[in-house]
Amino acid sequence: MSSQASDIARRLGENAEAVCRHYLSNGRREGHYWMVGDVRNTPGRSLYVRLSATGEGGAAGKWTDAASGDHGDLLDVIAASCGHLAFRETLEEARRFLSLPLQPDRLRNPAATKAPRGSPESARRLWAATKPLRGSLGEAYLAGRSIRTLYRSDPLRFHPHCFYRASSDDAPEERTAWPALIAAATDLAGAVTGVHRTWLDPATKGKAPIACPRRALGHLLGHGVRFGAAGPVMVAGEGLETMLSLRQIMPRLPMIAGLSGAHVAAMVFPDELKRLYVARDNDSAGAAALAALRERASERGIEVRALEPRRDDFNGDLRTLGQAAMTASLRRQLDAADRLAHL
Repeated sequence: MSSQASDIARRLGENAEAVCRHYLSNGRREGHYWMVGDVRNTPGRSLYVRLSATGEGGAAGKWTDAASGDHGDLLDVIAASCGHLAFRETLEEARRFLSLPLQPDRLRNPAATKAPRGSPESARRLWAATKPLRGSLGEAYLAGRSIRTLYRSDPLRFHPHCFYRASSDDAPEERTAWPALIAAATDLAGAVTGVHRTWLDPATKGKAPIACPRRALGHLLGHGVRFGAAGPVMVAGEGLETMLSLRQIMPRLPMIAGLSGAHVAAMVFPDELKRLYVARDNDSAGAAALAALRERASERGIEVRALEPRRDDFNGDLRTLGQAAMTASLRRQLDAADRLAHL
């Protein structure tokens, strides 16, 4: 492997969980490993990817398939996931994921005019094709999740026929388009870097009956779905519905949904941020994101506080406990000044 490829593999390993969540989305984190069926993203537990370096010399990003005996690194994962035939394609996809510049010879090639699948350009094109959320199936879906107060400035829109790429877990005759709730992920400057899609079923007003009703597109690492302008006090969390649930109670408090634990842990801190509340889910990924943020924030002098739901997540609290009980729970966890300002 060339030194350039080795450097890309190393950088992928440094973001191993984000890589796994993107390319091995049918798996899940268990401790220091990502478990999935195989390198082609089949559901299961045979293949495990190290998410952090081990004392025995195991590097983050290395994987082993216990069923087949195969092993490799995250470049192999990307190649299998994308069906690449040439190693050059895999390196280009890895650079896009890591937001690295393409090689000069590709930049000189005018043939590459179509936005690559999964790129920020593709995400921006999809966002440009969306419609306002008000009165749509997307608004009805959120209302069914007890999220009824929305704002014109929220980065949420609707697509009536959003393309769905069927996975191996879908039926062979699965539809290729469903209505979808679309959320825009942006960087600190407000540029759209990705989108999050929730495909919906018009018959039930719930999620579409497909194998993967939620997917992200574009570059999300370090970015997120932002509600309100950045300020000295903010809330960060994983799920879109988690943050929208908190926004029902604290609409003036700036929030960001990272869309995964790894993305929350890697969020880029605004310069003005002094106190960050982390709306964690009650699982190992939520604990890991909180720990990583605390470590990074301490270097910047940013105070980090956890917001703990009483159920699995804050949307569960909102739907089962109601706004009054959820407000009381949050009141006990907020700083006194923030209670006065936002509750």
